[in-house]
Amino acid sequence: MNDIGRSIIMLGIIIVIIGILVSIGGKFGLGKLPGDILIKKGNFTFFFPILTSIIISIILTIIVNIIRKIL
Repeated sequence: MNDIGRSIIMLGIIIVIIGILVSIGGKFGLGKLPGDILIKKGNFTFFFPILTSIIISIILTIIVNIIRKIL
């Protein structure tokens, strides 16, 4: 049971961190980086933030590794 509790806490922390990154990420240019794909044709818009996803993934990996060492 103890492992399940730790997993739920870690998941909650990750969700909070993702929420913070999304909230303040726009102020720092996340979502508008040179590696992000934006295609607009008429009424159709396609946006795929490749570079933003990679940066967020690296940041979350570092944070999760730090949390694992603490727990």
